Amino acid sequence: VIGQACMDAVVNPPREGEPSFESWDGEVQGVLASLKRRAQLVADTLNSIPGFKCNTVQGAMYAFPQIMLPEKAIAAAKEAGQAPDVFYAFNLLESTGICIIPGSGFGQRPGTYHFRTTILPQENVTKEMLGRLKEFHLDFMKKYE
Repeated sequence: VIGQACMDAVVNPPREGEPSFESWDGEVQGVLASLKRRAQLVADTLNSIPGFKCNTVQGAMYAFPQIMLPEKAIAAAKEAGQAPDVFYAFNLLESTGICIIPGSGFGQRPGTYHFRTTILPQENVTKEMLGRLKEFHLDFMKKYE
């Protein structure tokens, strides 16, 4: 019954003039504004990191940045029996606890490397995660330059 009531509220939101409309509309606008800020934060931060290229998220929950990996990292990935973006993702996870999805699972162009990450965590969590990602990436690039 609770699930049905929640779903009814989702598919039949309050209409203008109804007592809860202003509260509901304020919540919706707040969530959408926060998602827009997070999308911009993710793109701006990733684009500030050498070796990253990221479009601003528009209409989705995921960013899909391209990463330029040095030849030594690509060789190390091959030696480990992994695609370069998988190698990067596993190193990131093991070093920082940050989980990303390698782009090779999405049919990226050969010779390019990407990953998917979400913009859904709260802004303060996203900022902190991006800081750890930047620190990892700079160390990774130094290691394999």
